[in-house]
Amino acid sequence: MPQSLHDIAAILERTPSALNILLRNLPDTWTQRNEGPDTWTPKQIVAHYIHTDRHNWLPRIQLILDAATPPSFASMSRVPDSEDPNNKSLPELLDIFTLLRRRNLTTLRARDLQPAALERTAIHPAFGEVTLGNLLATWAAHDLTHLHQLSRTLAHQLREDVGPWTAYLGVMHCTAHSI
Repeated sequence: MPQSLHDIAAILERTPSALNILLRNLPDTWTQRNEGPDTWTPKQIVAHYIHTDRHNWLPRIQLILDAATPPSFASMSRVPDSEDPNNKSLPELLDIFTLLRRRNLTTLRARDLQPAALERTAIHPAFGEVTLGNLLATWAAHDLTHLHQLSRTLAHQLREDVGPWTAYLGVMHCTAHSI
């Protein structure tokens, strides 16, 4: 069943709070470690959220809404560039993301999207034709994907210490997803 913008926004507006609750004021031993090669630290995950909020979600939404014919999306790097996590502290990154997400959702709500708008299309470089509804749902699923990744990354720090309880902890058996 297609989700409404209201339902999708309910996830999107909670992501900054979830990140703040999980990460703010944690020692670096938690936030500077990853799950292994080609995986991200919690700090890099937050930088990725900033990167995609700046360069992917809202710009693509606006492109679809403002185009007379289905626009083509440019390829997008998933790896942060200007949001290099080494240039800022984790609290700074969390603050930037919180403000950016709030601004993006305010802009999105101001567009007053009607159900028919969710059927508007664009051409994705890898997937071909996608709808605005697909893009909005993917934005929320993307947030949840990285919250899952964050939980795995934090739990990974305890993998040696949980001993035999590993058998009961699904998070210890979830394979890391490469970036």
